[in-house]
Amino acid sequence: MLNYEIFFMIKNVNKVFFSVIIFFLISVTTHGQKVNEPKGNAEWIKDYPPFRIAGNLYYVGTYDLACYFIATPDGNILINTGLASSAVQIKHNIEKLGFKFSDIKILLTTQAHYDHLGAMAAIKEQTGAKFMIDAADADVANTGGSSDYEMGKYGLTFKPIYANKLLHNNDTISLGGTSLVFLHHPGHTKGSCSFLFKVKDEQRSYTVLIANLPSIITDRRFAEVREYPDIANDYAYTLKAMKQIHFDLWLAAHASQFHLHEKYKPGDTYNPLAFADREGYDDALNDLQIKYEVKIKNEKK
Repeated sequence: MLNYEIFFMIKNVNKVFFSVIIFFLISVTTHGQKVNEPKGNAEWIKDYPPFRIAGNLYYVGTYDLACYFIATPDGNILINTGLASSAVQIKHNIEKLGFKFSDIKILLTTQAHYDHLGAMAAIKEQTGAKFMIDAADADVANTGGSSDYEMGKYGLTFKPIYANKLLHNNDTISLGGTSLVFLHHPGHTKGSCSFLFKVKDEQRSYTVLIANLPSIITDRRFAEVREYPDIANDYAYTLKAMKQIHFDLWLAAHASQFHLHEKYKPGDTYNPLAFADREGYDDALNDLQIKYEVKIKNEKK
């Protein structure tokens, strides 16, 4: 099972197991704000050496929580931050690559969950960067995750963060000659999103997709998610839209989702085409499509 699906399955097991999960939640203080993070997932906090993916795009995340750094002449862009406790790791990784942490100008996220937005408020405060988010996830960011239709039920929160700019489908985010097309891909959260952009190295240019794969919730029927009445339709829209995207390289919000550790080993030489895996992308979407259709079929029964 992928890490990002764990908490969507909690209520499918008995109450004793649910109690064990809650027991392992720990309280972490970030700039005076207490947030809840799961203690047991070692791959989410495990260090991973940063590396150049393609052109001016770099990986600066942990072993499984993917964080992406885009360097430009006018400052830099950071996409996702992992857990609240990962702020130091991200700073270290950026500086290890030879860049200044203080030069981050834009902060983005693929979804408003604690495992991707946990350190965002702290990094925003430390760098003064502008935070931009899908308009549909803005409320969840403002409440630190407590208003999320799924994670909020379990108290899995992060320090609240307010956006400098709200984003909508096909908006463009530009800095220093790099432009990202913002793609609204709801379902996993109301404002889940992906980013499509070009990078260039000494040999050629690449169209890169940072994909937010829409994992399917399993603990409730769609009709029972009253906090998100359009959830079923949003999943259907996103699965269809993501199949139509054209790209050269693709990445995702979790390293495990795009099999990072099979494609890159620490110390490998620079090889962007290791991430040119259309078949893997299509397989991931087809698997999610099957899960979605099975859930719809069962709910109709």
